Amino acid sequence: VQLVESGGGLVQAGGSLRLSCAASGTTFSINAMRWYRQAPGKQRELVAAIFTSGGSTNYADSVKGRFTISRDNVKNTMYLQMNSLKPVDTAVYYCNARGGVAGIWTNYWGQGTQVTVSS
Repeated sequence: VQLVESGGGLVQAGGSLRLSCAASGTTFSINAMRWYRQAPGKQRELVAAIFTSGGSTNYADSVKGRFTISRDNVKNTMYLQMNSLKPVDTAVYYCNARGGVAGIWTNYWGQGTQVTVSS
């Protein structure tokens, strides 16, 4: 599975951005996709997740009510709509997919996209 993120950039506080993560390869094996972020000097943290079976989602408390994760199964693309952005949301955002074939599970990562929120 290959993952390519896009949509990052510079935005003022209160603004919005939409990140995309296009998946290719053995996408049928993916059972969950996630967005992570890593700010300078901090550990990578989970932002949101969406599960293939049932489409359930979950979010970090820090983004609940502001971010929305979604997935277009036809396009094999995951999105993260980010509204009411704050300077603390500044980070490199990474797309993650977990896929399994014949009982072997693998985590796949995109290259990351920078999101910078100015005050």
